[in-house]
Amino acid sequence: MDLWKGKRVLVTGVCGTVGRELLRQLVQRGVDEVVGIDNDESGIFLLTQEYLARPQVRFYVGDIRDRDSLIRRMYGMEVVVHAAALKHVVLGEESPRDVIQTNVLGTQNVIDAAWENDVERVLHTSSDKAVNPTNVMGTSKLMSERLMSAANAMRRSGGPILASTRFGNVLGSSGSVVPIFKRQISYGGPVTLTDPRMTRFVMTLEEAVRLVMESVFIARGGEVFVTKMPVTRIADLAEVMVEELAPRNGLNPSDVQTKTIGVKAGEKLHEELLNEEETRRTIELDNYFVVLPAFGPVPGENDYLAAAGQKEVGVEVPYKSSVEKPMDPKELRAYLVKHQLLEGGE
Repeated sequence: MDLWKGKRVLVTGVCGTVGRELLRQLVQRGVDEVVGIDNDESGIFLLTQEYLARPQVRFYVGDIRDRDSLIRRMYGMEVVVHAAALKHVVLGEESPRDVIQTNVLGTQNVIDAAWENDVERVLHTSSDKAVNPTNVMGTSKLMSERLMSAANAMRRSGGPILASTRFGNVLGSSGSVVPIFKRQISYGGPVTLTDPRMTRFVMTLEEAVRLVMESVFIARGGEVFVTKMPVTRIADLAEVMVEELAPRNGLNPSDVQTKTIGVKAGEKLHEELLNEEETRRTIELDNYFVVLPAFGPVPGENDYLAAAGQKEVGVEVPYKSSVEKPMDPKELRAYLVKHQLLEGGE
């Protein structure tokens, strides 16, 4: 039985890359109603036109900074997927107040509105940059994870089940490195690298949304779900994309240069999805790590242990892109082709 069938769902940040894919899959899964909100007026208009034939889908211009508006829009909803956020690292360093208002206070508003409306489940989409953060955006996402866990710890006999998912870099999403490299290659270069040593966890949009869709009903409350994903060197990604895309643009790959421009403000050389402190309260499943909350009851702990075939909570090592073996160029090329990440424009 599909647990999504017949549900009433609200998606924040519905105009974003992840939000749009969530919407598409929710409609496919037979939900009774979807409400999408976003502060992107043009994006909301375009989605409204796209879904005119779907009366169960409704869109509203709204901002998660507006608590009262969220409470009204969330009325009657059973599940909330919170995908709205400011996610650009460099812009976040330049506008920290806005990042805090959206990512931290906005998340608290989502929590408050869910409590007011007796929502059953809330899933918050977080980021690998929340682990040992070195920038404003990552720090705000860590705080939003903590808000979700703290709110869940306040549950007694009722109230929503609240949890988070932690994403890697969603390849092909707006602002990600893949469309940037595509555009630079189409112009004949140069392809800009911040640092050739840089490594990143990567995932496709489909993988990211699958994590969300599965985690909503797996969650017992307060957890952070981390999907297992491959690692790539950014320099290898640039090299493979140049080899594949330069000929399509009438160029010789050897003529497309790469240029090292240096690490940007707040950026890490390597990313982490699970840090040292979290290992002692993490359970490893086949496709996921489940980070249990540091405080409050964990009603599903034994369920997770049974699923993992473990007797005790804990994993041996942190999950870091500097430690995991990266895909070699051949594996990376196959990954990009399999997921059609080299197709289309920027």
